[in-house]
Amino acid sequence: MPYDDPEIEVHGQRVSLVERTARQLTDLSMKAEDGEFLGSEQDLLAAFDISRPTLRQAAKLVSADRMINVRKGQGGGFFATRPDAIDVIRAPARYLRLNGATIENIQAVTQPIAEEAVVAACGCSDSSLWERLTAFRVGVEAGAGCDETPETLIHSETELARLLATMSGNPAFELFIEIGYTFGRKEQNIRLFQTAEDRGRARELQRSVCDAVLARDPDIARLMIQRRARMIAEWLQRDSAR
Repeated sequence: MPYDDPEIEVHGQRVSLVERTARQLTDLSMKAEDGEFLGSEQDLLAAFDISRPTLRQAAKLVSADRMINVRKGQGGGFFATRPDAIDVIRAPARYLRLNGATIENIQAVTQPIAEEAVVAACGCSDSSLWERLTAFRVGVEAGAGCDETPETLIHSETELARLLATMSGNPAFELFIEIGYTFGRKEQNIRLFQTAEDRGRARELQRSVCDAVLARDPDIARLMIQRRARMIAEWLQRDSAR
């Protein structure tokens, strides 16, 4: 016998019972801390006054949105969770590729965002993030002159961009920068950091960006991000000319 999902009225709108329950689960998670226990299946059945199939169908929807985590067995139940940037960027990155976006299109959008993010990062008040940036800067210096690969540089560039976006304190910066880097990593035909000279230039700019932010100098930090953008533009033009 097929599962029956009756419709009910919520605030003047007709919605299914599963949809209403999914909203209730999401609201419950939003009011809790990440990882907090929301209740057992029996607890929620009683709280929402619904059937087990309805709760389980709703839980699948909310789990797909990474708002709850359902654990089975002893110590299991429903727990609050939160989606991160990587969870939510896959769909827009896929949309961009399917609609013919180019890496140049992405650069045009993310460049001004990266500038504002690095400026905001100079005003970061989280001491642990400053420690991470200092450690990254030490790592850049330690890697100077080593036989690095393009993959190593791509990983390093991504790490620095994510750290600066986090230091900015603006989740919108984090999201859009992550979309840009995810799109770029999928563009396998783009040849970045291919020569030792390219990698040396990239490392020097990483040092300069770190030094400017560590000195809390937003003007120099912005200038370094602009220089990095020009460097990438040169490489993309060089790549398209081949």
